[in-house]
Amino acid sequence: MTDNKKIGFFQSGTPWVWLNAGAVSISMIMVIGLLVLIAVRGLGHFWPKAIWQIEYAENGGITKLIGERAKTESVSARQLREAGVKHNFEEEFVERTLLKIGNRDVYGFDFRLTLSPLENSASLPQDLIVLERTEWGNFYGELVAIEENGVSVQTSMEDLWDELSPRVKRVDELRDRISKIEKSEIGAINFKMEKLRLQTRAMELAGRDEADEKAGMATKKAALDEDYEALKSRLDVLYAEIRRDAVTLHVMTGEEVSINLSKVVKATRPNAMSTLTKVGHYFGNLIDFVSDDPREANTEGGIFPAIFGTVMMVLLMSIIVTPFGVIAAIYLREYAKQGFVTRLVRISVNNLAGVPSIVYGVFGLGFFVYVLGGNIDQLFYPEALPSPTFGSGGLMWASLTLALLTVPVVIVATEEGLARIPRSVREGSLALGATKAETLWRIVIPMASPAMMTGLILAVARAAGEVAPLMLVGAVKLAPSLPLDMNAPFLHLERKFMHLGFHIYDVGFQSPNVEAARPLVYATALILVAVIILLNLTAIYIRNHLREKYRTLEQ
Repeated sequence: MTDNKKIGFFQSGTPWVWLNAGAVSISMIMVIGLLVLIAVRGLGHFWPKAIWQIEYAENGGITKLIGERAKTESVSARQLREAGVKHNFEEEFVERTLLKIGNRDVYGFDFRLTLSPLENSASLPQDLIVLERTEWGNFYGELVAIEENGVSVQTSMEDLWDELSPRVKRVDELRDRISKIEKSEIGAINFKMEKLRLQTRAMELAGRDEADEKAGMATKKAALDEDYEALKSRLDVLYAEIRRDAVTLHVMTGEEVSINLSKVVKATRPNAMSTLTKVGHYFGNLIDFVSDDPREANTEGGIFPAIFGTVMMVLLMSIIVTPFGVIAAIYLREYAKQGFVTRLVRISVNNLAGVPSIVYGVFGLGFFVYVLGGNIDQLFYPEALPSPTFGSGGLMWASLTLALLTVPVVIVATEEGLARIPRSVREGSLALGATKAETLWRIVIPMASPAMMTGLILAVARAAGEVAPLMLVGAVKLAPSLPLDMNAPFLHLERKFMHLGFHIYDVGFQSPNVEAARPLVYATALILVAVIILLNLTAIYIRNHLREKYRTLEQ
């Protein structure tokens, strides 16, 4: 007989289904909300903001302030009076604005607070300009004069801006030419000079005293010195040209300040821009942020070296972790005798996934850097000692450390994929005369490849965002050169590198100018999320392609 009693509401499991659905929904809303917050605060930094000219009442007089309204908040009048503000506020709450006034080299600070009741007037004059500089941050003021070789350019006040724009573009072109010579051409000469120095040192350590070899090195060094002097002469000419022009601006204190255009990256008039011009300027700023090098203790400029270092490290980590993880999983599933020892190894692998990442960083520093790197230097680079080559943190040790960190994920995912392959497939292959190795290589591994890619996706997602171990094994605040260049062997695994996660930490917590750095923290975090998503989408595409390719084998 069947039981016709109605199943209770809780016994049916419906509440738990709704509870799980609610938990997933809340999690998705939180993640999406976080991404929207990061995007709004990060991407909003690149929009050309209006420059206000404010007549501000303070100390019994009127002060003229010029700057951007960075942030506005409501503060109670009682709290302001308790803080020592001597003013009879009529409102219960007062708007307080963080005004970015720039000109840090003139004022000693580039932010100040203002209160809306003390603003007698606020206007947006179109002749106010913003100079983005290579150092000391932005400069705000009113253009007064342009000088060429110390002589004032004779033009009307209305035409000064039209005269300034082409000069800034000229300086930008000269700066690119100087950067190309310094980084590429002189950098290549310095690299060759260092190789010659090391070769000479190696001869001394080996006790060789061959006159022909020494003469050949001396000839090469003389040729490199000659090339360097020629490049230095070209640089001297370019530096003289880039320092030709200067501008004079009237600032809010009433002073007139002269700035050489060699220190100016961009010059804009936000108040005179149309909406279309602002959109173009916005995307230009965004492209520059992604493609330029950092400046001003990472609080200005771009983050290209950090993006490059992050992607390069993740790719190397993927190349290292995939074969090791797959081979380990194949051995545990296909060859190892299933007993106590194998179960213990699996438990250990699962536990390794929960070890704090900083522990891997300490292990990488102690074993990879000091032991392996130190011995490699002793065996292969004795001429460079005591300066370490591989005995210091670098790209290779960082990639190996993160590979060790993520290999448990790849092992577990690959084992799960191998376990899902029907036993009949293996037996059918063996029955047709294939060996076990051929069965694994031609049948089992291709069918398990989507699971391997799943493990790689999880490994990339974790490794790309790690910071703590990288601080010990290779990531730095500012790397003088990229790990990949045109100097043989082209990929320099021993070099230190920049990383987006470490860059966020450095800008957010180590910056001397917190308010200026805060928008860059959000923008860099958004770029890091975008890089991880892009890497994962690439891996997902490969996994789906493999899944479709080998679907017929499963059938």
